Amino acid sequence: MKKLILFFFITAQLLQADAKLDTYKLYQDAKYEEACQSADKILSQYKDDEEFISLYAFSCLNADKLDKLAIAVTSLKKSPESRANAAYFSVILMQKKLLMHALSDQYDLKPIKLPTTEYILSVVFDLYSSDTNPTQRRRYNYVDPKNPNKNYRLFVTKSGTSPKMIIEEYENKQLTKRHIYW
Repeated sequence: MKKLILFFFITAQLLQADAKLDTYKLYQDAKYEEACQSADKILSQYKDDEEFISLYAFSCLNADKLDKLAIAVTSLKKSPESRANAAYFSVILMQKKLLMHALSDQYDLKPIKLPTTEYILSVVFDLYSSDTNPTQRRRYNYVDPKNPNKNYRLFVTKSGTSPKMIIEEYENKQLTKRHIYW
């Protein structure tokens, strides 16, 4: 009987390790949406593993699942690297919420100074915040300050129960990626 219990315990541990490794492999293969979903399923088993929580958060960030970053923000606190990651995710979440507030409710972002990141939402947040033409528009078009061949289009759709903020990335006037946030 003891051998049977030990067998089930070891099998469960190996399956958990496999799920963690699978998530890491998905992330390495740039399958961020799948990695985010995979990590989400087993996150409760690794609630004290800050490396796994960071993997989860970066997977979800790259999949544009920003609301899932809140878990990482509150969980990452033990090491300097974890706290830096938590601060990074906090900035992006704050920028998302403020940008949506500004677009939906005509909130003025000019007086607000936040740190920035290289993440697409941060780049567009900075461009919107420093926009010299503050008139309300349906769409905001910006040129990337580091690459003049790259443009961004920012707008809000109001279909469904809550508005969605959309950022479209263009390279040489060709749509390359669309980010949807709610």
